[in-house]
Amino acid sequence: MLRTADLEYELPAGVIATVPAEPRDAARMLVVWRGEPGRVEHRRVRELGTFLRAGDLLVVNETRVLPARLVGVRADTGGRVEGLYLGEVVGGAVRVMLQGKRLRPGVRVTLEGADGGGEGAGLVLGERVEGEAGVWVARVEESDASGTAPRPGAVAPGVTPEEPAWLRRVGRTPLPPYIVRARTSAGVEASEAYDRERYQTTYAGGDAGSVAAPTAGLHLTPGLLAGLEAMGVARAAVTLDVGVGTFRSVETEFVEEHPMHAERCAMPASTVEAIGRTRRGGGRVMCVGTTSARTVETFAARAEGGEGMGPVETRLLVTPGYAWRWTDGLLTNFHLPRSTLLAMTAAMLERPGEAGSGMGRLRALYALAIGDGYRFFSYGDAMLILP
Repeated sequence: MLRTADLEYELPAGVIATVPAEPRDAARMLVVWRGEPGRVEHRRVRELGTFLRAGDLLVVNETRVLPARLVGVRADTGGRVEGLYLGEVVGGAVRVMLQGKRLRPGVRVTLEGADGGGEGAGLVLGERVEGEAGVWVARVEESDASGTAPRPGAVAPGVTPEEPAWLRRVGRTPLPPYIVRARTSAGVEASEAYDRERYQTTYAGGDAGSVAAPTAGLHLTPGLLAGLEAMGVARAAVTLDVGVGTFRSVETEFVEEHPMHAERCAMPASTVEAIGRTRRGGGRVMCVGTTSARTVETFAARAEGGEGMGPVETRLLVTPGYAWRWTDGLLTNFHLPRSTLLAMTAAMLERPGEAGSGMGRLRALYALAIGDGYRFFSYGDAMLILP
């Protein structure tokens, strides 16, 4: 078992990226090999094709990020309230995670427009959700065109139920709090329009369902993907809607005791077929991001167990010693201390029969990256782990 204390590492001030690399594929990429512990190369994401070959398969998570961050004020006290939209529930109510002083049922929160302007909608708090800190069920009140009559939130034509009209108007890009704090500390400013475009992969499609981006995919450009396709690297998509649980640090003594959060994921039949074809042909299944890898491994386990391949909620927790089924390599960002994502990355680096080797190697690689000026976390640089 992996001690949670082993997921700690020293993080100097100034390492957290406050804005992404421009252009996207200019991000740095630390390249390592699972089977060659001493081999390391410093490259750029635009050089990804150097390390892939014809017959390989790149698996991406095509989830779309919701404008889920909410900012408003209490109607009774004028106190500031911030939080995240977590989705609709039965009856048209919504689940929201809110931070504010002495919130209680019946409190109305007036939400500001995404541009920082006037009232865009209101939330009336119902009951707390048991077992989920800071999560409430709330009723949405939306103003009509005259701005006078409250009415229940409605879904505009062409907008999926996962992204209702009121949220599109008042919701903001759900940047991780550490980016917001790092920007404040460094005096960095960026517009909502900028973050809404850059905190989304170029291939995001379908319904919006994530409250955080699958960040390794933020580095990929249409040009880079076209170049990989031209050299014979296939691409397949999965969907995992990233939930708020991805931000929760591990607090148990051992990582395996951590109550893993559930996230919705799906793998179309075409991707199942592409993975099978790649493996039979001697190619490698390379996952872009831990969310893609988590989805691939969830469905690999289901296939082994003879279970259905329809959409599911996964609670898969990958730690060192995990026997990878379909995933051969991983493109990933640098992750937070005490995170399950860090444990998964260590599992990719673990050498068979050498318990603890993955976490030890990962800490050494992170120290190398910090010393060499790599930028960390969601808007930061990448690591490519090859077989």
